[in-house]
Amino acid sequence: MLEAEFRKCKTCFLSVSFRMWVWTAAFFLLGLSLGGCTQKVKLPNRMEITAADFYEKLQSGKIMFVYFELQVSPAVSLFLVEMEKSAEVLQDYGVLVGKVNCQTEMVPTYCTEERLQHTAFLFRGGKEFLSFDLDTIFDVNSIVAEVLFAILREEVKYVHTDADLLAMERTARGTKDIVLSYVQSLGTQEHRSIMETAYVYGSKHQFILITGGPVLKQLGVNESSLSSRVWFLHCRVSGGFLTPTASERCPLTRMRRALSTLSLHSFLQLMEAPLVSEVDVDPSSVPPPQFPYQLTPQVFLFSRPATEHLDRDVATALAWKLRGVALVLLVHRRSPAVKTPEEFNAAYRQPEKSSESDRAVSPRLLGPPCPAMDRGSLLAVSVLCWSCGVVTAIRRADLFPFGTSNGDSLLAEGDDETSMVLSLPKPFYFYNTQFSKLYVATNGIISAQDLPMEKQYVDDGFPTDFPVVAPFLADLDTSGGRGQIYYRVTETPGVLNRLTWEVSRGFPDAKFTPTHAVVATWENVAAYEDSSRSSGPSNRVNTFQAVIGYDETDSYVLFLYPEDGLNFFGTKQKEFYSLGIETAARVGFSRGEVTYFFFSRSEGPHYSVTSNEESVRNLNRVGNTGTPGLWLFHTGHHYSFDNIVPASVGGPIVTAPPRGFVPDTTTPEYEDLYTLYSLTDSGPAANDHSQYRQPGSPEPSYSPSEDSGRLLGSEPRYGPEPAVRQYAPPEQTQRVVEGGSREGQEQIPQLPLEVVDLYPPDRNTPVLTPGGYVVSVEEEDVDFDTRVIQYTTDNKETCARFQQQCSQNAFCSDYATGFCCHCHPGFYGNGRDCLPEGAPQRVSGKVSGTVTVQSTPVPLNNIDLHAYIVVGDGRAYSAISEVPEPLGWALMPVSPIGELFGWLFALELPNSQAGFKTTGAKFTRHAEVQFYPGNHRLSILQTGRGLDEHNLLTVDTVVNGNVPFVPPGAEITVEPFKETYQYYPSVVTSTSAREIKVVSASRGTESYSLNLKQNITYRECRHDNRASSPETLQITMERVFVMYVKEERILRYAVTNKIGPVGADPVAPELVNPCYSGNHDCDTTAMCIPQEDQNYECQCATGYGGDGRNCYDIDECAEGVSSCGEHSECLNLPGSHRCHCIRGFEFANDGRTCVDIDECSSSPCHSTARCINELGSFQCLCQPGFTGDGFFCSQQEGRPKSQCELHRDSLQDREGAGIGSYIPQCDSDGRYRQIQCHGSTGYCWCVDSSGQERQGTRTPPGTTPTDCDRAEEPKTECEYNRDRAQSSGSDGLPDPGVYVPQCNSEGQYVPLQCLGSTGYCWCVDARGQEIPGTRTSPDTPPTDCDKPYVPERPKTRCEHHRDSAQATTREGLPFSGVYVPQCDENGEYLPQQCHESTGYCWCVDSSGQERTGTRTQPGPARVDCSRIDEQPHFKTRCQLHREHVLSSERDGRPSVGTYVPQCDENGEYVPQQCHDSTGYCWCVDSSGQERTGTRSAPGTPSVDCSNPDEAPQPRTHCERLRESVLASSAGESPLAGAYVPQCDEDGQYVPRQCHGSSGYCWCVDSSGQERPGTRTSPGSLSVDCSRTEEPEAPKTECEQLRERAIASSQDGGPAVGGFVPQCDAEGRYLSQQCHGSTGHCWCVNSRGQERPGTRTPPGVTRVNCDSRPDPVPPHTRPESVCERWRASLMEHYGGKPEPQQYLPQCQSDGEFSPVQCYGETTYCWCVDQDGREVAGTRSHDTVKPACLPSVAPPTVLPLPRPDVTPPTNADVTLLYAQGQKIGALPLNGTRIHANRSTTLLTLHGSIVVGIAYDCRENQVYWTDLSARTINRAFMVSGAEPEILISSNLVSPEGLAVDVQRRLMFWVDSSPDIIEVANLDGSQRRTLFDNDLVNPRAIIVVSSKGTLYWTDWNREAPKIESSSVNGQNRRVVVSDGIGLPNALAYDYSTDQVCWADAGTKRLECVSPNGSGRRVIHPNLNYPFSMVYYRDHFYYTDWRRDGVIAVNRDSSKITEEYLPDQRSHLYGIAVATNHCLPGSH
Repeated sequence: MLEAEFRKCKTCFLSVSFRMWVWTAAFFLLGLSLGGCTQKVKLPNRMEITAADFYEKLQSGKIMFVYFELQVSPAVSLFLVEMEKSAEVLQDYGVLVGKVNCQTEMVPTYCTEERLQHTAFLFRGGKEFLSFDLDTIFDVNSIVAEVLFAILREEVKYVHTDADLLAMERTARGTKDIVLSYVQSLGTQEHRSIMETAYVYGSKHQFILITGGPVLKQLGVNESSLSSRVWFLHCRVSGGFLTPTASERCPLTRMRRALSTLSLHSFLQLMEAPLVSEVDVDPSSVPPPQFPYQLTPQVFLFSRPATEHLDRDVATALAWKLRGVALVLLVHRRSPAVKTPEEFNAAYRQPEKSSESDRAVSPRLLGPPCPAMDRGSLLAVSVLCWSCGVVTAIRRADLFPFGTSNGDSLLAEGDDETSMVLSLPKPFYFYNTQFSKLYVATNGIISAQDLPMEKQYVDDGFPTDFPVVAPFLADLDTSGGRGQIYYRVTETPGVLNRLTWEVSRGFPDAKFTPTHAVVATWENVAAYEDSSRSSGPSNRVNTFQAVIGYDETDSYVLFLYPEDGLNFFGTKQKEFYSLGIETAARVGFSRGEVTYFFFSRSEGPHYSVTSNEESVRNLNRVGNTGTPGLWLFHTGHHYSFDNIVPASVGGPIVTAPPRGFVPDTTTPEYEDLYTLYSLTDSGPAANDHSQYRQPGSPEPSYSPSEDSGRLLGSEPRYGPEPAVRQYAPPEQTQRVVEGGSREGQEQIPQLPLEVVDLYPPDRNTPVLTPGGYVVSVEEEDVDFDTRVIQYTTDNKETCARFQQQCSQNAFCSDYATGFCCHCHPGFYGNGRDCLPEGAPQRVSGKVSGTVTVQSTPVPLNNIDLHAYIVVGDGRAYSAISEVPEPLGWALMPVSPIGELFGWLFALELPNSQAGFKTTGAKFTRHAEVQFYPGNHRLSILQTGRGLDEHNLLTVDTVVNGNVPFVPPGAEITVEPFKETYQYYPSVVTSTSAREIKVVSASRGTESYSLNLKQNITYRECRHDNRASSPETLQITMERVFVMYVKEERILRYAVTNKIGPVGADPVAPELVNPCYSGNHDCDTTAMCIPQEDQNYECQCATGYGGDGRNCYDIDECAEGVSSCGEHSECLNLPGSHRCHCIRGFEFANDGRTCVDIDECSSSPCHSTARCINELGSFQCLCQPGFTGDGFFCSQQEGRPKSQCELHRDSLQDREGAGIGSYIPQCDSDGRYRQIQCHGSTGYCWCVDSSGQERQGTRTPPGTTPTDCDRAEEPKTECEYNRDRAQSSGSDGLPDPGVYVPQCNSEGQYVPLQCLGSTGYCWCVDARGQEIPGTRTSPDTPPTDCDKPYVPERPKTRCEHHRDSAQATTREGLPFSGVYVPQCDENGEYLPQQCHESTGYCWCVDSSGQERTGTRTQPGPARVDCSRIDEQPHFKTRCQLHREHVLSSERDGRPSVGTYVPQCDENGEYVPQQCHDSTGYCWCVDSSGQERTGTRSAPGTPSVDCSNPDEAPQPRTHCERLRESVLASSAGESPLAGAYVPQCDEDGQYVPRQCHGSSGYCWCVDSSGQERPGTRTSPGSLSVDCSRTEEPEAPKTECEQLRERAIASSQDGGPAVGGFVPQCDAEGRYLSQQCHGSTGHCWCVNSRGQERPGTRTPPGVTRVNCDSRPDPVPPHTRPESVCERWRASLMEHYGGKPEPQQYLPQCQSDGEFSPVQCYGETTYCWCVDQDGREVAGTRSHDTVKPACLPSVAPPTVLPLPRPDVTPPTNADVTLLYAQGQKIGALPLNGTRIHANRSTTLLTLHGSIVVGIAYDCRENQVYWTDLSARTINRAFMVSGAEPEILISSNLVSPEGLAVDVQRRLMFWVDSSPDIIEVANLDGSQRRTLFDNDLVNPRAIIVVSSKGTLYWTDWNREAPKIESSSVNGQNRRVVVSDGIGLPNALAYDYSTDQVCWADAGTKRLECVSPNGSGRRVIHPNLNYPFSMVYYRDHFYYTDWRRDGVIAVNRDSSKITEEYLPDQRSHLYGIAVATNHCLPGSH
């Protein structure tokens, strides 16, 4: 039901956005049918419809969205405005939108007050279809989205789990494609875009919507890092993939553009484009893509007839990789129309900048030259695929499975070890010789014969004397646990299938089906080191693998090198170790010596893959299979085999750049398609195809050349210089001729190729070119006396040159020696990086390194780290995923990893600052951790990489060293500590020590001391002398929590810390302001601003809106308040935004203004063409005498046509040319005539040599033309832009509405520019750039641009306050009765403020705060505010209390029935306070607290409060209990049958107490507790209670239970039908027990537990309990994950799965079976212990894979026994449910004892929701939503849970225990029922099953026999009650509630109280509905609540903690936030005795 709550409680997940969005007209140009044309009817104002119209439309079956209005509130008014906006949009979808005014029109069913105020209705088919709470349809986006979502509920499916998605994919297979969309919240603009698109495409595609959860995780997406995303699942395709795909999943393509309706439409159109188009013309003749593909790049691959089939496969593979990014075309060279030179094998074309051009943009070409597609085109494909981010190096997870769990043998440790002989089941061919044995050696080789001593081969080169397969031949050493070497021979189908696949890719023509494979793996092996000559072992280790696959005739070998697998590339020779001579590793194959003529031996064939260290270094960067790090070779054949043959899949493939690198792209819409540039030839004989070979090909007889290594290493052309974009100038054009010499005499045109820029420099880094360099000089490094370098101010770094280094949220300031960046107000940081103040922060990164635990090194290979920091509380949560055992346990004490984030964002005390303000986002932290005892050392290196595009901090962590062993299951306790940080320029250092306690079952308690030394370096700005950093600050680490979750392999750290000055005096907790203690209730995205004493203010963080307690993100982009200027686009971020320049523009030096990129500066055009730069683009034009597209120009024969002639002919050749068209006039030489005239219009003008009009020469018809012979001045920028604008139209005139710049006589911009069509005017600078703040509208006078520009003054606090109060209605006017502040001309508050509606006036200080005692009523003379002392007046406690109550309503008046404190003229509490609504009065002390015993009812004399001495004494416990009993009746007498305590004159208990109704009497002690054994029945002799109590023997368990059962009723006797245990004379249980009421009998053991199988009903012979031994009770365990998954799928399949459908196979202990199969098929695979598939184990044949169990058989239980661990020495404990555990939180009085919190019970795999406590039996009860059970357990050490009910439960939530009647009640929110049963689960029955919609909380008042429950039905929420037997059901509260989640009973006032997550209020009311009052008006998100001693304690989903609220003061007193952050559910009070009223 909690999952279903998602749909019913949308407001819990919505982030409100008021983005105004318009449905684009382009969508309707598509020609797609919308199911008929809907005629639009213009609605009357406010969409008014009559009741008659409503019924008419209803009967016609039309779809209507209607709101029934009775009265208009501000909220309803805003909704109606948004509803009216949605009317026109929804009409396009056939939905009529209207409003019925219920004041004039009556619709009986809906014009009723109960259903009216907050609901709108959707009607369809003549009846109500759905209703919407107004909270869920808050703007036009949410209205349109929710209405369409309802209409399209069959077309758009919502899925939550990956299993649901898989089922949808299977259904759609072969019939429909799927559009999978993710949005964070429903009702957003993205949600609307999806719904509108689904309306059009819903019949064509299956739309699926998700909002997070397991589906995102399955797709590999981090939910916190993205806002929306769309995937297209290709489920209709039947083939076409060249890569293996699992048959049950559909391939998917991600939409890369931001989600909008238009982009989604374009994406779907692109998905329908042909996969590959084949053409027979040259790419230059292929027209650009037309609508809707006009923005899509094109990639051309050239095909030759000989390789056409291979080329087509390559094109198909590439097309799938580029799906959604580019269109792929295959160009057949067999056609003579293909003119592209043969040396080019690929080309691409970017989308056109403008649609005005009629010509196609010429494609760029890509080389190098090659003879066939299988070489060159494959290379091009490889480069293209790399550029799309597809080809990456293999990871360790991609290695073939290895390790002992996979059947591997382990090679002994050592320096020169050889394995035992590995006998092969069948021999294999190596070269052309058979071998049947293999040996694996330490030194990186596999041999076919026993190896000699290593000195005979390890330092020598190839060839070896013996047969060798060498993946990494070097002097390796695994001594001392430095790595492991595994090997095995296997027939596993998964391994053989993968080998088959790899060979088929590398050798497409091979017919190879392996029968056996040999897998050898070197994991983390080290190089040999001479310990006597080295300081210590190196941390550099290598990992690699060799796999030999063979069948009867052939063998193939795979070498695998993961991306982080090679860290050293050679080893030192032992013989010359001291000289440091290092030999590079050898990689390759050697046949060994070959015998011939019986007695002679010669060197056999060999093959080398590497030749030097550089080529070894590149083994994991390149490959010959299309995957970097993966190498494949054909190594043997049974007939003839000369030498090794390498695979050929596109030649060497370069790896992608390092992680995090994103190259610049010229196509922002397709960020994954990098720009391709020209591929330069390096190496000799580039055009000599016979000499072309791949790295790894057989070497010729001569020694390896330098070039072969260069090819493998991909060395840059200019040595160590970075690869930059370069173009060969014309004079350097050369041709490579045979022999490698360069010939310069015969020059051919050099094509401007574009090279793949693998590692482009940063845009702001000076470009390095051959022969040139740039030197950066720091001032302090220059010796000015040397006169070598002269320092001038021109060298100084200034804001004008380097402002782009500042954050977008910072400003730049120049200083004498340089510049500094400073964050804007509302942001914090070091200026280069700024974050919004108050907002929570997220951190992501990777963790790597090697950590040794018990001599076993454990590698960490770039695992994920995530952190979440609540800045306002100083809480930092860190999580590291995929941490293997035992390292996860051992790293628990290393909390300094997470403490970094605590320091960066610590809670700041006065005069301090958190670390981020010092370092920013780029820093390096070096930390050394040392443990004592044991002297283990660990180094931590953490590097801040900066803020990513989502403003998230990226930090990478490297850990190396060793740590102590921590036993599995241990608990770690870190005592609070303090750490002092020392601040120096550019570095921060600290040292600290902390004590760590490790408690485990195996070792008991161990203690460690952890010492930490660290330094943090960062870049400091030293130019600003104003900002002085603190010398020292102190971190106070209040709590450190660590945990390792074995099941999820997640390591968690949580810290709570503060930063402040060193040595600050500690302050008592009760005096610390909540802002500094973290105990405030501000939103997590708000700042807590401390006020006087304990008061504070909540203010939403920068970029967020709200009241501080509930904040939402402001979309600066949508609301038009972003800082993005022209030519840029805005990206909204949480709390901020980011600007990006559009294509063709880049940021200027200020980092904010987007300026045009001068593409011509890089010479992109042909050498015989000229480049013309344009705004945002450029064009290339061939010079006269040449023809072409400008990127390639060729000389024409004879006199070629001139530009004028081409221009003229192109216009004349058009159909219909000449009619009204301008035709250029050319002279005899083809040049433009100087004067040109328009034949139709008669206008004439002068032109230059290129035909461009000369400014100012145009004359109208009938006037003398201008003399065109006079010299022409070069145009200024203004004139150039003006002329372009004036000729923008097709007729040579400006287009209507186009802005034409105004220039003066000198061609400069006129300071004042105006747009004639609109009338707007503005000032510009000398460059024509608009000066901000100078634009004026047509009806206002323009700005005086001659005056110096003064930037607009920012608004003051008063002006912001005033504007926020005024802009509250649609018209921008304030609401009636709202106070609007008055400001003076400087924006400051006027000293005297008045409320226009009420007439009250008062004086204020400079901050607008009212000055005490200055408020006057309307009429009397006002106070003179100018004479009042300006000293600040702090408000008293009473005034603050009063203002808090008054501010609960907008008009400054209290809510009806609210108590308002009365203050005197000094602001102190009036001694006597009265409640105006109820008439009660009472006395208060100086703090406003009620004085006990002074309350008087209305109409009775009030107490004299003036004399505090006469105030009555506080009531005793006896008197309070007596009064509570007497107050339970309406009169002065108690309820009939109620026990009334008897008190003496001092208020103490009378020693002898009697029950007036029953006659029973007993003795009590001083606390009123009954003395055991003193109770007497009526008529019997009473006990003398004055005697001293004699000690009694302690009662046994049986006697205690018997006495409790006997006294369970009100009259002191046993409850009717209750079971009373029978005990023998010694107090032990009788072996046979019988129930007196039912007649059932059963046998029990010594503990009173029933022995299974012994129960007999009445009338049946009883079992002989003395002769039958105790049977062993079956153990009841919770369902495992496998069993729950199986049950869920079985339910999904309707209980009858098809034979081919998948059901998890579980073992008897609940664990996953190692082999999983689809139904009855043999399509099987292996899984690990968590059910995850083991890669490479899928089998499609009739043989199931051989899978090894991954879980050892359990000895007792599959999970740790969930024993109870109760808190010690706790009289009162709060029990709370948190996911898989029940926590215990002791109370000290009413204060939360957080330091003693503990886990009562851990329940793996459970979701505990409801929780209750039985005070008689000391048992806790709970509901389990995951297992669907109700359980209980004794709160004693070692107790185990007991399952009470496990059937017919769906969503058990709220739970209550009736201690007196021994019953339990619970709600099941899925079937919507309330049930009851005995506490042992027997006699279960349904209490209510009707008129319930969403029951949640339930409580029982045992003393009164009354049941209360909540129903948060959104349409009609209510709180109901009944008797415990189901009688007298009635509604207690139904008005003014929203989501009543929590329920509690206040026994002292006899009121039922609830906490509402909708209204955010905590309220109480009497059971009869009277006396309703608000306890707290502004909670966060309560879930469950309990009451104890004047305090409410509730669990809060916003804070994820327990919050305490004082009932009398209505204040939140404290909160408890568990270390593990997750939702808390139920809460209960556990006491060591039953509380009054609870039994």
